[in-house]
Amino acid sequence: MGDTAATAYFRAKTSEALTAAFRPVVTESMKDVGVIQQYDQLKAAYQSVPLASALPAVDIESYVVSKALDGLFYFLGQQEKEIRTNPAAQVTGILKKVFGK
Repeated sequence: MGDTAATAYFRAKTSEALTAAFRPVVTESMKDVGVIQQYDQLKAAYQSVPLASALPAVDIESYVVSKALDGLFYFLGQQEKEIRTNPAAQVTGILKKVFGK
């Protein structure tokens, strides 16, 4: 974890709240561009295939929210690594205090 320990901490402490905050926005955006309607059509066609009911259902909105948070924490981790290894990236007093040597 080392270089991304703060990111891991924030992920553990904020994922539930961020999921709750992101889900309505993601759902609305997916509706606006037609993703949900197209996914529902695909799901209906898929369910007509024999034995398809044995496969697990996918909640597309939860999947997209999960991947959005994965991306958020990935980039946060990248920024944390930069701050930890590059003193020039420690641009505020608090960053210098927390990550400076």
